[in-house]
Amino acid sequence: MKKHILEISGIQKSFNDKLLLSDIYLKLETGQIIGLLGRNGSGKSTLFKIICAIISASDRSIFIDGISKNKSHLLLNEISYLYQNQFVPNHFSVLQAIQLSIDKQNVVFFCSDYFLKPLLNQKIKNLSFGELRYLQVKLILFNQSKFVLLDEPFTGLSPKMIDIVHELIKENSQEKGVIITDHNYEKVIEIATDLRLLKNGKLHTINKRAELIQKGYLRSLDNF
Repeated sequence: MKKHILEISGIQKSFNDKLLLSDIYLKLETGQIIGLLGRNGSGKSTLFKIICAIISASDRSIFIDGISKNKSHLLLNEISYLYQNQFVPNHFSVLQAIQLSIDKQNVVFFCSDYFLKPLLNQKIKNLSFGELRYLQVKLILFNQSKFVLLDEPFTGLSPKMIDIVHELIKENSQEKGVIITDHNYEKVIEIATDLRLLKNGKLHTINKRAELIQKGYLRSLDNF
């Protein structure tokens, strides 16, 4: 299977004269899961939004397989972004949302999901936060994009849902490149093939988990 490569460079962003992101470079290949770690306010969500051209950054440079994709419309079928807000309209039923988002050949399999099957005829507005989050994570993972940005995919999910999403991310990463960040950093570290730490505006490559202590992100690695 052909590998695809996403390269992001030159990203700098300041808010209120405070430098949040400084000369960020990131390379992601299909088959790779990058775990993006960082304290609250370190710029993780902002970085995702800049990559997807939701937030502007003057020197942002995006290449996919060596081809420039700096214009936002060129990224629509290339990068999927699970952001923290709801993106499925409230008046849709769960089934309508699935049918409009997933290839026809995958709809039956998608709808056979243990958690979603009883919800198919419900309106999106009637779902619990966890049910809606679970649906949105699956919709993002099952689309045709080569790369996926997951911002807090485990938030609001039950332990069983978290386990299922964990496995779905691993399965889909065989064909996609994934960047994931979540407050549940243990799950991020567990699933990631590579780790990056965003600190003081810089993106640091983490080769050994002990470096997370050295850089002040964790106090100990007792849980790992």
